[in-house]
Amino acid sequence: MIDETVKTDILSALLHQHAAQHVTVLYACESGSRAWGFPSPDSDYDVRFIYCHDPDWYLSLYEERDVIEQPINDLLDISGWDLRKAMGLLSKSNGPLLEWLHSPIVYQQVDNVTITLRELARKSYRPGNGVYHYLGMAKRGWANLAGVGQIKLKRYFYVLRALLCCEWIISEKTIPPVEFPVILARFYPKGDFRGAVDELMQLKSRSNETDILEREQYKTLFSVVDRRIGDLLVFIKNNFPENKPSFDKAEFNEAFRHIIRTTR
Repeated sequence: MIDETVKTDILSALLHQHAAQHVTVLYACESGSRAWGFPSPDSDYDVRFIYCHDPDWYLSLYEERDVIEQPINDLLDISGWDLRKAMGLLSKSNGPLLEWLHSPIVYQQVDNVTITLRELARKSYRPGNGVYHYLGMAKRGWANLAGVGQIKLKRYFYVLRALLCCEWIISEKTIPPVEFPVILARFYPKGDFRGAVDELMQLKSRSNETDILEREQYKTLFSVVDRRIGDLLVFIKNNFPENKPSFDKAEFNEAFRHIIRTTR
């Protein structure tokens, strides 16, 4: 659940962007641990949005800045991408952007734009790019966690979620759900691994972002999860998916032109 006072602050910040930057916010959502389903009590709000300018802005000879970033504070982290940048990345099945578009927490949207972008994402999805993105995240995170005695639990879940996203992509050949519990339930409805993950999720729900767990204190749980992480790394390496043929450039161009001409 999103605190209503925080939601009001988020919507006010988005309205400010509309006025100060002379842009239209097309879509705004929650990203990060709150969207993934395992926030800590002190998790901040990672708000991401897609926006567009007036049509003439895109006719300039000179490239302008295509990112908007607000100063980060202890509660809010708000940033957005211009539509042209977003759609260019969408054509490559960019992992973060796909998570934005399928976030379970949407603060603001232009309905027909959201429908169009999600449909383009589905039709052009490249499983190989998806696995490459999540596997890279998992390997980088696991390199700093494997065998370490003191653990920040949020980083552990970053690795777990990335690996389960890979498992989803390989098995389903579709964009993985944003919510970690959904993927977990799909592949691990019960068993030792599921039980260990559920216990660690309970611990995380009571732990702040900077809290440290001693591996030795929870060695039974971590041994079960570590074993599955190792198995998944081997599984992903042996089942790396191929990409689909290239996306339809004409369809992307037409969708982009239609949005900037009709949405103000």
